[in-house]
Amino acid sequence: MGNESSPRPLDAEAERSRICEDDLSSEATRALLALHLAGMHANSPPGSVFALDLSRLQVPEVTVWTVWRGTKIAGVGALKELADGTGELKSMRTHPDHLQTGVASFLLDHIVNEAKARGMKRLSLETGSGPAFDPALALYRKRGFVEGEVFADYERSPFNQFLHLPL
Repeated sequence: MGNESSPRPLDAEAERSRICEDDLSSEATRALLALHLAGMHANSPPGSVFALDLSRLQVPEVTVWTVWRGTKIAGVGALKELADGTGELKSMRTHPDHLQTGVASFLLDHIVNEAKARGMKRLSLETGSGPAFDPALALYRKRGFVEGEVFADYERSPFNQFLHLPL
């Protein structure tokens, strides 16, 4: 943390964690993304999962970051650049060993700041409904995301929700 080119710690989470842009080559990252996809399928009706698989995260318009505590992965999240100058939050997942420890907030703040630095005018996300999605929805709303219109190529259903954060 003493390196002047390093970002200034945002909070106590930054003191014990580091965020890295991730090339998706590590087994830990792949395992956490597999857990994320499995969780989405387990808690969503058929045809309602829009989480990106590994190949769709490895495209130029998507940047993936992971949060690490020492040598252990603590979380993952991605930013997808959309053609209209906005961004989409994708693949946010906290490792089960690190739930409710500030990892998701730390990573979300990083992605929001990155979207601002890239000149995006809005950050949006699509997510599901129900108890499995409530903790994430609470975090997004606490950070200023509000429900809004459908975006990108999504279609509204009784299950999904669309949230937006003006930048």
